[in-house]
Amino acid sequence: MTPTLRSLRALADPTRLRIVALLESEELPVNEIQEITSLGQSRVSTHLSLLAETGLVLSRREGKRTFYRLNPQADVQVREFTRLAMQGAKELPEHEGDQLNLRRVLARRDEQAQVYFNQVVGRFDRSYGPGRSWQAFGHLLLRMLPAIDVADLGSGEGLLAELLARRCRTVIAVDNSEKMVQFGAKKARQNGLTNLEFRQGDLQNPPIEAASVDLVILSQALHHAEDPSKALLAAAKILRPGGRVMILDLVKHRFVQARELYGDRWLGFAESDLHRWLEAANFSGIEITKVAREEQEPCLETLLAVGNK
Repeated sequence: MTPTLRSLRALADPTRLRIVALLESEELPVNEIQEITSLGQSRVSTHLSLLAETGLVLSRREGKRTFYRLNPQADVQVREFTRLAMQGAKELPEHEGDQLNLRRVLARRDEQAQVYFNQVVGRFDRSYGPGRSWQAFGHLLLRMLPAIDVADLGSGEGLLAELLARRCRTVIAVDNSEKMVQFGAKKARQNGLTNLEFRQGDLQNPPIEAASVDLVILSQALHHAEDPSKALLAAAKILRPGGRVMILDLVKHRFVQARELYGDRWLGFAESDLHRWLEAANFSGIEITKVAREEQEPCLETLLAVGNK
């Protein structure tokens, strides 16, 4: 097969088009391409090997990782094929999500604090240390909270809201279950938390005045919303200028039993979808990071998304 036909064949596959589009302006390793595209590692490596064989991409080793980039020394004909391939890639349904995920991955590269945190987490349970526990760390971190007003949307019985109320100025816990609201309110009274108020309401239209809180938290709540994008618009509405939204939720998964077992409307979320919804709600400084993974099946992953108003 001639070099021309090999190049055309390599660029005829939609998955390879996605990869070429990602490498248009950035040098990426396999693991980042895998994260951006949600494709398996072996599949990504296979496609990159074929692209490298045709001379469309180049690779270099750095430690244990191999980085790939488009070949800047490719001949004129190959460069023209690549230019046309870029146009085709933009027509793929995955293109917008890939570009959002690419920006997120690149922004995270410079976050050395996050890298260090991941290393700490990896070491935490390896050896016993007297008095060292996530419970103790949690109390320490709570002491760092300033006196702010917080909305805990989809609060359930209010475990997180109770912890926050011990440090924050006021906490408003919102849940659509009347029984949950009654239980949480009773518990707050028993614990003497006069700055914690429970209100019954919907995530998409929480009973909170506009521009009245500094922080909105949606902890494992967004996947219960009928329309998550509207819930984020509502979160932006009740935040004061300079406020922040923080979302803990599941990464998109296939554990369909969650619908019946837990009443989940959504089987987690793709990072690109969350990023797009946050941007549509006019949040800036968006950061989305996977922060936990269960060791037992179905091995669900949790992500943390943060945005500033």
